[in-house]
Amino acid sequence: MKLFDTHAHFDSFAAEGSVGAVLSRAAVAGVERMCAVGSSEASNDLVVRLARENPGVLAAAVGYDRDQLDKPRDLDKLAALAADPAVVAVGEIGLDYYYSAETAPAQRALFGQMLEFAAHRGLPVIVHSRYADDDTIDLLGEFSTVWKKTFHSVENLPPPGILHCFTGDAAFAEELLALGYFISFSGIVSFNNAGPLRETARHVPEDRLLIETDCPYLTPKPFRGKVNEPAFVARVAEVLAEARGTTAEALAEATFANALRMFRMEG
Repeated sequence: MKLFDTHAHFDSFAAEGSVGAVLSRAAVAGVERMCAVGSSEASNDLVVRLARENPGVLAAAVGYDRDQLDKPRDLDKLAALAADPAVVAVGEIGLDYYYSAETAPAQRALFGQMLEFAAHRGLPVIVHSRYADDDTIDLLGEFSTVWKKTFHSVENLPPPGILHCFTGDAAFAEELLALGYFISFSGIVSFNNAGPLRETARHVPEDRLLIETDCPYLTPKPFRGKVNEPAFVARVAEVLAEARGTTAEALAEATFANALRMFRMEG
């Protein structure tokens, strides 16, 4: 299989000096491309450096996520990073009201700022949403409108972004699809209680489907207890393929092509 892990965090691997080993295991598993995702000052610097060091294997996404509300944020520095050819998206950004609903207004303000930042640069977004479906749809709807105006002269409108690590219901998925977004599934689809999520994944159009690990989190079964890493995206492909009634090889091929289209990368 030729696989593309569209969402991987490398902070902990870099801290322990294991990035090379992680990339080697990914290659053995057939993972040819990965998007290294930032979300803070330090992680944005890291992913751009790693993408520069591993061209053709790693691409980078940079942005300020919802947990950076009270942290340093330098938009000029972020703009310089986003201009690097290795950067293919703005993210991870978004909303999470599960633990911190009291910060919802501030989260929305930061998310809106990041969406504006992405629109100004014509970069797609990688979005986190948890317990915030309505606000996510409202803000992504506004972004989609601006996105269409930005690319009004382009024959084939580039995809505006990804709802990563999707855990929502069918109604949320339909709203995202109607706005033009891709939907990415992680190792959560392999969990015992994920039957409804697998059913939702079964109905996502093949040309809007992506896969990811969100490593080092959310290790898929049967590898629970181990640290997640890009090599395990092969298991995500297997589970989704079974749910959709196809082969892992066919699903890997489709999601790889989708990722290239999302990030506007050559094959």
